[in-house]
Amino acid sequence: MKLGLTYSNVLLVPKKTFLSSRSEADIKTRFTRNVSLNIPLVSSNMASVTEHKMAIAMAREGGLGVIHQFGARGEQVEEVKKVKHSTSYVIDDPVCIGVGANVTEAVSKMKNDGVTSLLVKEGEELVGIFTSKDYLFEENWEKPLVEVMTPKERLITAPYGIGTEEAKKVLRQHRIEKLPLMQDGRLRGLMTTKDIKRLEQWPDACRDEKGRLRVGAAIGVKDTLDRARELVSAGVDVLVLDVAHAHSEIVIQRLKELKANFKVDIMVGNIATAEAAKDLIEAGADGLKVGIGPSQVCSTRIISGAGVPQLTAIMDVVAVAKEYGVPVTADGGLKYPGDVSKAIAGGASTIYSGSFFAGTDESPGMVIMKDGRRYKQYFGSASYQSSHLRKENERGKLVKERLDVFVEGVSNLVDYKGPVSEVINGLVRGLSSGVSYCGARNIKEMQEKAEFIRITMAGWKESNTSGMKMSE
Repeated sequence: MKLGLTYSNVLLVPKKTFLSSRSEADIKTRFTRNVSLNIPLVSSNMASVTEHKMAIAMAREGGLGVIHQFGARGEQVEEVKKVKHSTSYVIDDPVCIGVGANVTEAVSKMKNDGVTSLLVKEGEELVGIFTSKDYLFEENWEKPLVEVMTPKERLITAPYGIGTEEAKKVLRQHRIEKLPLMQDGRLRGLMTTKDIKRLEQWPDACRDEKGRLRVGAAIGVKDTLDRARELVSAGVDVLVLDVAHAHSEIVIQRLKELKANFKVDIMVGNIATAEAAKDLIEAGADGLKVGIGPSQVCSTRIISGAGVPQLTAIMDVVAVAKEYGVPVTADGGLKYPGDVSKAIAGGASTIYSGSFFAGTDESPGMVIMKDGRRYKQYFGSASYQSSHLRKENERGKLVKERLDVFVEGVSNLVDYKGPVSEVINGLVRGLSSGVSYCGARNIKEMQEKAEFIRITMAGWKESNTSGMKMSE
């Protein structure tokens, strides 16, 4: 009978380091074949973990957030759009409004679209710009836009393709915050001081070729193509085909359909064996997600009796995936910062976690006070809470009766943790230290040089200290 090991069964053997400081460690990596990250941290597609606020925060720090699929299709698409519109070098599709609108209509559109300015057009011609300053002291909101906007003759524009430094000079010279970009007399885009400042504030952010933050989105096997089509149109960077047991005929069929219809990377999971890795890669997977039942809010192993201890599962899948150049992400079972080092050293390119990032300011839900302490709710994707939320979204109304659903997950309260950036910083430092202890300079060298040693329960107790646990 094969032995299965998880993170608490092993330690990494320390080796001579060539780094003067752990901050010198290079932890850049890949999530899928064509999606690179500056840090190997991904927030999971759980309803209590990742919506646009978490995805934006993760990408700004260099990682990635995967928007959950437990809302209506349109809601998930809007979450993706919020991430993609949050920052960019150039806004290729700036929000516009027709010249016939009035102030009330314009302000309403600005609020609905989450912007502070509108480009005013007559047909395809740019005729002015309307910003929040234009209605600051306006008393008559029925007044036509043409009477309050900055008209075309006073509008400062620049040619499409202008560099960031040149754009900064124009913005500074004219003391403006919005710079429409023109090509052959037609509006092609927009640059703003806010976006440029954001680019400089987060230099290590995970961005696409247009400077927009990268974001992933999860899909299932039911409305797969329709949901994928809308998400791809919204600009999603990677799709995660997320099923509890992904080594199945229906998942392979959906994967082939996705690869035939869309030019976007597909991460597939969850799996735990080499056989599953081979079948899914040959069906077109650009990345593999490993983890059958290791999460603290997943009861699959207890309910079904099936699963593979997480470190062994990672190594088994990586043994096949590396032959094809397909990255692997380790999903679940992470309790301590050191577990990230062990997962990466075991061959995973990234870690995929809900527990690390739940309970932060950016996770959905309110802060709950209980016995003088602050908490937030955290529940598994296969929990009753997730099933109930999904049913309410399907019906478009509250569901008061208890549903008859099969549950392989639980719900609990986790300590409120504050900004997710602080959690990320701690995990990054721990991993950088792990790279150094393996005698490596980067993740690739870490995986080549890593040596594990099995430990006894006494060895684990000796390793452990009170107060270090990061997730419950």
